[in-house]
Amino acid sequence: MTAPSHPESLSRSEHVLAPTPAQLAWQRDGLGVFFHFGVNTFAGREWSDGTLSPQLFDPTDLDVEEWAALAAELGAKYVVLTAKHHDGFCLWPTATTDYSVASSPWKDGGGDLIGELAEACRRHGLKLGLYLSPWDRHAPQYEDPAAYDEFYLTQLRELCTAYGPLHELWFDGAGSAGRNYDWERIGELIEELQPGAMIFNMGPATIRWVGNEDGLACDPVHYVTASADLNNYDDDVIESAVPRYLPPECDVSLRRGWFWQPGEEPKSLPHLLAIHDRSIGLGANLLLNIPPDRRGRIDPQDAARVRELARALHERFGSPHEGELVSQDDGVVQVALGDETGLDHIELVERLEEGQRVHRHRVLAEDGTELAVGGTIGVRRLHRLPAVVRTSGLRIELDGEAAVLEAVRVHDATGAPVPDLGDAYLAPTSAPEA
Repeated sequence: MTAPSHPESLSRSEHVLAPTPAQLAWQRDGLGVFFHFGVNTFAGREWSDGTLSPQLFDPTDLDVEEWAALAAELGAKYVVLTAKHHDGFCLWPTATTDYSVASSPWKDGGGDLIGELAEACRRHGLKLGLYLSPWDRHAPQYEDPAAYDEFYLTQLRELCTAYGPLHELWFDGAGSAGRNYDWERIGELIEELQPGAMIFNMGPATIRWVGNEDGLACDPVHYVTASADLNNYDDDVIESAVPRYLPPECDVSLRRGWFWQPGEEPKSLPHLLAIHDRSIGLGANLLLNIPPDRRGRIDPQDAARVRELARALHERFGSPHEGELVSQDDGVVQVALGDETGLDHIELVERLEEGQRVHRHRVLAEDGTELAVGGTIGVRRLHRLPAVVRTSGLRIELDGEAAVLEAVRVHDATGAPVPDLGDAYLAPTSAPEA
């Protein structure tokens, strides 16, 4: 096979960039859960302009234990919480502003939502990530870039020192087109205090945004790139002087909106399964937003849909059959499955310690029948077959210099729900009304 032509393809082994151990560990996590929660939740808004009263923030039955337990039940390995969205309202009692939980009626101003969630995550074996919007529509310092840089660095230092190890720091590019923040000092602070944290998309990024809010990647998924999209609402691109290893994360909300609003419903199970296959199944990470409601609880219909998704994923992938990698020579991998095995899903895992190398691949049954073709493999690649196939072995052809597979697994998901995006909506690409 001939490698497809694409500018970011690095075919010579000396040019292949490798992940750090922390990047590869994050990629292997695969699934995370996003929690959008804040003053917007209580105003029925997606964005607000920083003028909503902190008195609105008053969850009557907040239960972060429920949040963490549901994420763990889904199989997520990490969560990301909106510590501060664009409105500037902070979910911890920061010393930088009175626009925070400290000025709310919740727990008479004595609460620390991030602290509570951090403890719940530890109890459930989840890693904690935090979203800290660079754009701040409340802070008066924002009009003075130098003063705001100091303000923002202080907030980031608080978050990096108060809550234990952080798995990911999420920097949203919305509202920041044309604005330069002090990314050098931000990067130095993170390296000093949270050296293992992934940095999402901006500044000294170690992971990137996939480029849409629909949770969908496209084959091929290249981990090495010199650019990333800034946000969902304009065409700004973050450019790097040299290519970097930046694996993508696909973010999407369970509902139409990111913050909970009455009247919205969760996406269908087939839609969510299709998102899974178009993100995790293509070698990207998936960050699924599950927005708590005004009580501080997970909406019952959302919780039911998430549990339905967890069951469906278990039906499809909960009992893998591990193939034996008999040989790997000249881009051909021979896989033994033992006795004739029924399968309708094939899972491929590339060895990435020395970088992503597979540009294209093909999977054949033992009798030579072509079962699947695709581009990149990366940390995981899933192929769903139209019907169950029985075979005692597989032949996998890899296009890419020194490409090596780490694992091959097959699954029989007979009777499991079929993924289907159908006529489902795509996320809006115009900014929400403030």
